[in-house]
Amino acid sequence: MQRLVLLGGGHAQLAVVQALAQHRRSPVETVLVTPAPRQVYSGMLPGWLAGHYTEAQCVIALAPLATAAGVTLRQATAVGLDASARMVQLDDGGVLGYDVLSVNTGPVQDPRSWGAAGVPTLRPVEDWLARTTRRLAVAPPRRVVVVGGGAAGFELALAWRYRLGAVAEVAIVTGVSGLLANYPGAVQRLGARALAERGVRCIAGAAREIVSDAVVTADGRIWAADEIVLATGTVAPRWLQGSGLALAPDGGLATLPTLQSVSHPEVFAAGDVASRLDQPLPKSGVYAVRAGAALAANVLGRLAGRAPVPWAAPVRTLNLLSLGERSAIAAWGPLAVQGGWVWRWKDRIDRGFMARHGTGSGPVAT
Repeated sequence: MQRLVLLGGGHAQLAVVQALAQHRRSPVETVLVTPAPRQVYSGMLPGWLAGHYTEAQCVIALAPLATAAGVTLRQATAVGLDASARMVQLDDGGVLGYDVLSVNTGPVQDPRSWGAAGVPTLRPVEDWLARTTRRLAVAPPRRVVVVGGGAAGFELALAWRYRLGAVAEVAIVTGVSGLLANYPGAVQRLGARALAERGVRCIAGAAREIVSDAVVTADGRIWAADEIVLATGTVAPRWLQGSGLALAPDGGLATLPTLQSVSHPEVFAAGDVASRLDQPLPKSGVYAVRAGAALAANVLGRLAGRAPVPWAAPVRTLNLLSLGERSAIAAWGPLAVQGGWVWRWKDRIDRGFMARHGTGSGPVAT
């Protein structure tokens, strides 16, 4: 009997679980290793913070999906991997051998680079969601500083503004690259205008130090806060170091167009943990979702002895950025538009994704 280990329950991995449910293979034992029994869908997180969605509408229960696919769900986190021995070491003390390994563990942040030992990171989202829920139940913050000018930081800053109203101060520290640096100029201009119109202070430059109640920027200014959102870039998980797997310059698991490891063809990976050498892709959930079908086809194909098929990542993707209230920006290549109809479009896409994975979220918002 072959053993397939699914490491992480990320967006792409869900497609593998669904494919297994449709094509169950009796001689294959499959184990899904995930630190939480559910996946928080990050695309709806700003909408939850703004109050448009309940928590239940934003999470996917993994146990029913695993049961339908004949997959064993093991709640644990990888802490080590020996690619030559085909063994994964888990934080519960266990060790799992595998014949085929699929990795989609999601993004990792390291707050220590900021001197921010006591500041919670946005990732893992499950921890941030739980902490923020407790915080809102006790006392809403009055001074929020979001560190990170990417899509996540931008959306969360505006969600906090909408949630708290004009009585609170909300600021975003964009970093040296600036606001929405990975987007074209049209999106950056709409984003800057959206922040200004809603009273969110945009602080250009980098954060030099982050402590529990303040952010110190590179110019020495101190921005007091009773809530800090660390929405900075991600890093590769530490357990990849010493694993024997070929790594990309950014530390991620180096993959081929087939989503296979460059060094170990029985290992597949997608999402933030992976780095395609032929076509570096943004660390974005959009690409993880798009890679899901190819990951599923090649993982199941490997078990059946079929040759893998390259995945042609899209040159352009549709990106939708929520603006706190029920309005959003849509970006397609160099084009950008904004409006309430964009938010309703995003809402329909997000609810559709959740419905495909067994999460009922009620009627589409109007």
